[in-house]
Amino acid sequence: MATMGTLTTTAVADLTDVTKVYAGPTGTRALDHVTVGFDRGTFTAVMGPSGSGKSTLLHCAAGLDRPTSGRVRLAGTEIGGLREPALTVARRGVGFVFQSFNLVAALTVEQNVLLPQRLAGRRPDRRRAREVLARVGLAGKEKALPGQLSGGQQQRVAVARALAGRPEVIFGDEPTGALDLTTGREVLGLLRHAVDSDGAAVVMVTHDPNAAAWADRVVFLADGQLAGEESAPTAEQVAARMTELSAR
Repeated sequence: MATMGTLTTTAVADLTDVTKVYAGPTGTRALDHVTVGFDRGTFTAVMGPSGSGKSTLLHCAAGLDRPTSGRVRLAGTEIGGLREPALTVARRGVGFVFQSFNLVAALTVEQNVLLPQRLAGRRPDRRRAREVLARVGLAGKEKALPGQLSGGQQQRVAVARALAGRPEVIFGDEPTGALDLTTGREVLGLLRHAVDSDGAAVVMVTHDPNAAAWADRVVFLADGQLAGEESAPTAEQVAARMTELSAR
């Protein structure tokens, strides 16, 4: 497993000496020389106080944002200098799950699950779509519209969409943040299954110590820098560490 400040040959996503500065009067430095890797078959939670750089790290690792300096690789491909459509090709092995679900209201559940494949210019795999919808407990809902589903069901569609492309890595930005406790656990169980059964890497930003306890390790950020990590975390350990970081 990659540890803080080091990389391994099994890392499916990694950042090397990454700095991200956002333009503006103060030149906000969201990430400050961060080096971290995420291995296949591991579940990593990313945590830190508000403004610590969690989402920026996730977005840079996923190719949704470009670092100011440093190197970002996905499945061995350096993506920092890629433009579309090469960047879309590099992200073919990536799945995304966000707090806001990001479903297209006018498309059916099945169409939403297949949308990333269509956008990437790949032939839609309807059989795979139905398999993953059954896995997340939505068999029979293929023709429903997102507005006909509960919030928890919509997030499960988002998880199915992420799984449909057989991703090497799934990035989650507060994927349980808008869900009740029971539904949040169900979604975390699906992400855990993607790691344990499919061998995917899951990288999840969260503010919830209980959600982080589903991970194999927690990477902590503070002021845009790595501030330690915890292996085999418990909710109590994570909560205590977050209290320390918030008091800095």
